Amino acid sequence: MRAWNQRLKRWPGWAALLVVVVVVLAVGATRSTGPQTQEDRIDAIARRVACPVCDGESVYESRNNASVAIRNEITDLVRENRSSDDQIVGFIENRYGAEVLLVPRASGFDALVWVLPAVAFVAGVAGLAVAFQRWKLQAAATGAPTDADRALVDAARRADGAEP
Repeated sequence: MRAWNQRLKRWPGWAALLVVVVVVLAVGATRSTGPQTQEDRIDAIARRVACPVCDGESVYESRNNASVAIRNEITDLVRENRSSDDQIVGFIENRYGAEVLLVPRASGFDALVWVLPAVAFVAGVAGLAVAFQRWKLQAAATGAPTDADRALVDAARRADGAEP
């Protein structure tokens, strides 16, 4: 009966977690985030490209001559309307090097930037779960304190001058 009671207490938490995950995925999958106008599209692409001269600024933010030239190039490519956003970013990357990407690609070796933190987090949580389970089993194995344990503690407290 005790095992059944423990199982019954655990499942609502998992059910709530499942509901939250499903809701988040549903909202994320149905949300429209695509740029609507050419200017929005130009701004979105310019936010993905780093200024080749500035440190940590995007082409969108920077007013450096190199950034203005790249932004004009992006504007021309968007107005031609022959390339997708990813193709335009790829063109800029080929021209100026991979260092101009503010967000690393999610494929090949660059995918490790996205995967390794998640793997480390999962491994850490799993390690903590194993450690907590081990500590719980060790605590259960020690059992309740005996009269000899209580007498030992009382003797130690008296030796330190503490009241019994």
